[in-house]
Amino acid sequence: MNNILRRGRLGSKQDPDVLNYLSSMDADRMIFDADLLVDMAHVVMLSEVGIITRDECVLILRALDTIKQEGFEKLDMSYEDIHISIEARLINLVGEDTGGRMHSARSRNDEVATCIRFGLRDELLTLMHELITLRKTMLEIAREHTKTLMPGFTHLQHAQPTTFAHHLLAHHDALSRDTQRLLGAYMRTNLSPLGAAAFASTGFEINRERTRELLGFDEIVENSMDAVSTRDFVLESISVFSNIMTNLSRIAEEIISWSCEEFGFVELDDQYASTSSIMPQKKNPDSAELLRGKTGAVYGCLMSVLTITKALSMSYNRDLQEVTPHMWRAAGNTISSVTIMAGMLSTMKINTEKMESAAGTGFSTATELADTIVRTTEIPFRTAHQIVGTLSKSDVRTLEEVDRIALEITGRKLSDEGLSQEMFDGALDVMENVKRRNVVGGPSPVEVSRMIEERNYQLSLDIDTLVKKANFVQDAMKKLDNIKDSFIERGNA
Repeated sequence: MNNILRRGRLGSKQDPDVLNYLSSMDADRMIFDADLLVDMAHVVMLSEVGIITRDECVLILRALDTIKQEGFEKLDMSYEDIHISIEARLINLVGEDTGGRMHSARSRNDEVATCIRFGLRDELLTLMHELITLRKTMLEIAREHTKTLMPGFTHLQHAQPTTFAHHLLAHHDALSRDTQRLLGAYMRTNLSPLGAAAFASTGFEINRERTRELLGFDEIVENSMDAVSTRDFVLESISVFSNIMTNLSRIAEEIISWSCEEFGFVELDDQYASTSSIMPQKKNPDSAELLRGKTGAVYGCLMSVLTITKALSMSYNRDLQEVTPHMWRAAGNTISSVTIMAGMLSTMKINTEKMESAAGTGFSTATELADTIVRTTEIPFRTAHQIVGTLSKSDVRTLEEVDRIALEITGRKLSDEGLSQEMFDGALDVMENVKRRNVVGGPSPVEVSRMIEERNYQLSLDIDTLVKKANFVQDAMKKLDNIKDSFIERGNA
């Protein structure tokens, strides 16, 4: 068959190198199923509004079913994209007089935009599911470690004692915000551009609302020029992917550090580790390191898409073809990274003794001692800060030493101002430090337990939202499939 796209305006033969350069078939593999479903919805709508006959609709739907069963590999790869390749195969099956009608009132521009949105929304739903699983894992681990002491760090220096649960919740809350970002990106992705045609819509009396309904989109992209030319939903999604990877990379960095002998806080399960080809004793946190590396790859996808879409004039430009591979790559890397992180956390060993023994090192209770001095004496915090800061340089940390330093700085002893030995000892007690920090968001076991319960409740709401959105799409797909079967059955009768 002559090239159905080029045979009119252009010569049908094309140089293989040029064809290979123009082709999007490698990336189009990802939208094979989506393209067929978009075709089916469009054909059903064309029949319902009378643009094609019911008999033509039946023949086309039956042929599209055949193409689906044959699979992507059966398509003619000499075409530059999947859309024309599917249409060519359709015409080969049912003839041009019937198959050539499928593309009525449609352009590749609105077709590809619809397929990309269709495919991306599935990736977003999958990622939301994996992210919820990761958050659930983190909350389960946190519940077991509300009293597991560990050092908290600023500038990677020992700062104040906290708990492993409190530390883990900080990471969880960042991922919880990422979930909300994903929901926002999904809302702006799950919109139908179908019916916009090349950019100026069509003179046929089509029903855009019907194809929106059949394909499970929430709304339509109303302006036909905007519908085919915008890729802001891709940019937003990859931006969210990049943010997720940033947060995952921070966890990965800590796992890598905590796995080394100097920390010894955690040990990865063997399936997430590798060994050395020369040093037999090594157990390397390779999964965490690779996740850290894939973060850069996702950033690269974002930068590429930003650069590709910069300064493009309205409406459709072929540059946009280069956006899609970056979108799939970023989505794939992010989904797999979330899955791997959940596995690493759920299976790793946590050395609570090492954590707790390190919790009080580096004079991490210094802040509470300064606070205790302020609460029990007339001394302002800045002066107490100076006294304790001076004490931190001394090898002797006793009430007597505090009195000596205070006498030099203020001319009076703190023990004479109400600071007792019991208060001094309590300020230096690591667990007491943590328990006293019972303000909202603090690391005290009571407050952390409250936060865990609240986050579990929010998690349940996020699960409900995800289920509703997934069911909405699945119901639409079932409806489209039933309508297709109904057409074919009546055609066979």
